[in-house]
Order: sequence, then C-alpha cells, then structure tokens
Amino acid sequence: MSKIKIAELFYSIQGEGRYMGVPSVFLRTFGCNFTCDGFGMPRGEQSKERDFIAADIKKFFKYQDLPLVSSGCDSYASWDPRFKDLSPMLTSDAIVERIMEIIPHNEWMEEHLVITGGEPLLGWQRAYPELLSHPKMSGLKEITFETNGTQKLSPEFKEYLHNWRMPEIGYIPTREITFSVSAKLPASGEKWEEAILPEVVCEYQEVGVVYLKFVVATAEDIIDAENAVGEFREAGFNGHVYLMPVGGVESVYTLNAKNVALAAMKRGWRYSDRLQVPLFKNEWGT
Repeated sequence: MSKIKIAELFYSIQGEGRYMGVPSVFLRTFGCNFTCDGFGMPRGEQSKERDFIAADIKKFFKYQDLPLVSSGCDSYASWDPRFKDLSPMLTSDAIVERIMEIIPHNEWMEEHLVITGGEPLLGWQRAYPELLSHPKMSGLKEITFETNGTQKLSPEFKEYLHNWRMPEIGYIPTREITFSVSAKLPASGEKWEEAILPEVVCEYQEVGVVYLKFVVATAEDIIDAENAVGEFREAGFNGHVYLMPVGGVESVYTLNAKNVALAAMKRGWRYSDRLQVPLFKNEWGT
C-alpha cells in the first residue's frame, strides 16, 4: 500500500480562488521545490523568520504549536526538512479514515478535496490513484490541485485523472478537476526561468480546468504578473487569472487587499480574497 507524507489534513472552507467559500478537505503534502523566502520582503531580500523558528524546533510537537510568519512562505513547515518530523507518513487507508472522521456526514456530500502543499505534484503523483480509488472516496466529485505550476504530470497520472473525471460515461465529464496554479513571481524570491513554465501549465488543461493565481503587493509585482500572463497566453493558456494580496497574517494582508482588487478590476482579471486570514487568522489547520 502506498504512503504519503502528510503535513496537514483538516476540514475548513476554501479561502482562495475558484472554490472560495466551499467546504473543503485539505490534504497538505510534505515537500516543495521552492522556498518563497522573498514574500513580504523588500525585493532582493530573503526572510529569516523560519530560521529563527527552526532554531527552537524542540519546542514544537505539532503544527498548531508553530508560530505564524509575516514574511516568506506561510506554510514553511510543510516543506522545510527541519520540520519533517511533524509530518507523518500515512497509508491511503489511514488518510481516508481520517477524512471520514472530519467531514460532517462521514461521507462525501458537497465537500471538495484540495490537494496542496508544499508542492503536491512532486513525487506523490504515483500515490494519488490508490487514494482516490478507495471505495470511501467514490462520492468525491471535485478536486483541486494547488500547485506552483512547475511539475509535469506523469503519463500514468494524466491517464488516471482523465479516467477519474469521466468514469464509464464516455465523453461526458461527471467529476471536476481543477489546477489552481500559483505561479511564483520575482517577489517570491524564485527565479523567473524556474518558476514561469507555461508549457507545463498548458498541459494541465488536457485533464481539467486551470487558472493562474498571482500573489502581489506592489505595482512592480503587478507588472510582473502582466508579463507572466503574456507568456502563458502565448503558449496557449486559456483560463482565468486571479490576483491575490500577499500576507499570511492579518496586519500585512489588510494593507494591500483593496489595491490588489482595484488592480484586478482594471485588467479584467479576477480578485481572490484569502478568507482564511480574516476568518481564522490563517492559523494552522484552517
């Protein structure tokens, strides 16, 4: 039986993007190819907050004990190897049983599954078919993969997703697959040539709905988003574009939310809130 290293598994509402406000199960996998230490920092500088937290790693026994950060990646513990012991390896059976415990009716109703990270399309692609094919997952109708858009789908996983979306019905989709692509702009601290990969993202369109979601704070960030959208469109991307304000804590988030909404409106793009910040203060498990 395959196993997945799970950083968090919880029930909440989706706070961002296409499914904002929808009750959702969040399956956060461990591991990422980026660090995003530039978020919330002057351009060119890197956040050191997680280093300070990691220095006291022995103080923390579960995710809920970890402090929130105002700069860098707000889900830092889901990929930083120094926090790996907080993330257990779970079998598909164990994951499904936990899901059945946390959803209200102990079966899939209106809930939506969000597979996030870290970066959920790294090595875990090979484990998802067993998880999604579990008998107790048969009622699931909607999945979102929250990805940075740099990982190609394996041929085997692409075929599985195609068949999962249209099981035994021919060419009429009966389930929905979404790729929420948070492509990392220079403000994240990541290199453009490694983070903006239109050919990878366009491939996702073969098996599901794809949209772009850019985290921005400044006018320079928005110009970067415009340039990135141009590259994606030229490659054949045909989905929606969202702008979302930076900020893993409320004091940072509220500084630029209105300006980001106005910038999205000006360009005919969509604005994405981050409901987990005003509703739950972006605490772990929300």
